[in-house]
Amino acid sequence: MSTPVHPREALLGAQAASVVLPVCDHYSGVEARMRKSLQLQAEMTEEFGACVFDVTLDCEDGAPVGGEADHAAMVVALAALAGDKARVAVRVHAVDHPAFEADMSLIAGKLSRHLCHIMVPKVESVADVIRAEKALLDASADNLPLHVLVESPLAVRNAFDIAAHPRVQSISFGLMDFVSAHGGAIPADGMSGKGQFTHPLVVRAKLEIASACHAHGKVPSHCVVTEFNDAVAMASAARQAASEFGYTRMWSIHPSQIRPILEAFSPSEDEVDGASKIMAAAALADWAPISFDGKLHDRASYRYFWQVLERAHQTGRALPPDAQAYFTSAAG
Repeated sequence: MSTPVHPREALLGAQAASVVLPVCDHYSGVEARMRKSLQLQAEMTEEFGACVFDVTLDCEDGAPVGGEADHAAMVVALAALAGDKARVAVRVHAVDHPAFEADMSLIAGKLSRHLCHIMVPKVESVADVIRAEKALLDASADNLPLHVLVESPLAVRNAFDIAAHPRVQSISFGLMDFVSAHGGAIPADGMSGKGQFTHPLVVRAKLEIASACHAHGKVPSHCVVTEFNDAVAMASAARQAASEFGYTRMWSIHPSQIRPILEAFSPSEDEVDGASKIMAAAALADWAPISFDGKLHDRASYRYFWQVLERAHQTGRALPPDAQAYFTSAAG
């Protein structure tokens, strides 16, 4: 009897992105909050059986002016203590900031084996990506991918070229800087609430970034929701980002935002159950076309339902035994 073929092998192009990332990226810029974030990550990893959010330690907005070097050293010491199951990243300064080179030399140089990626803000063009990559290489951190923040009209114009660079793993949208870059042409409500999902220029930017990422197999990451005390606004924004704008990842700036993001980006129990049954039937047919509940399915639809199962695993959803087996070490 032949060995069953794993969906990743059977379904060429089964993953829209070249890498699967946790759906939530949680930012902390103050040492006490960084420590609490890392502890929360460990607790929720134990709860869900998988690391369901990244922790990004912030050296850009988090560092006091004039204290950039000390802040970076603190981040290095803290990240080095994270456990083997932790997913920790660092946001450095922009490539044209005086502290950028020192950030990269210290952080990438000391933490290349501890970090999951480096986040570079205010990327305007491929030239900025190339400069950041050179800094990685100079720090002997060739293993680290780059995540980049697109925060201006020019950067949105260059999003497809930025996404095409092989070092870039994910693009995030910097909403507030993007609105500010328009010199008052976009009203303040474009930075929050319903405005960020209705103003034409903001909507266009979000769609351009999502489309650029999907075109090149990268992960589009949605911007922050500043109303972190408004659970309804948070949940609504996360659902819209996931279901209407094509984002597969989202920023959190407060611990209370993490679970709503996980919920919004998770498939429902019915979706998981249906996907599991279709994938089981497909595997029995050796991935040939099948009829299931009166509908034709083939590898095109199998790819979609495999992605549902991967998203369920990323967000800690319970999976039926047959589907869970795909995510054990033995299954690949």
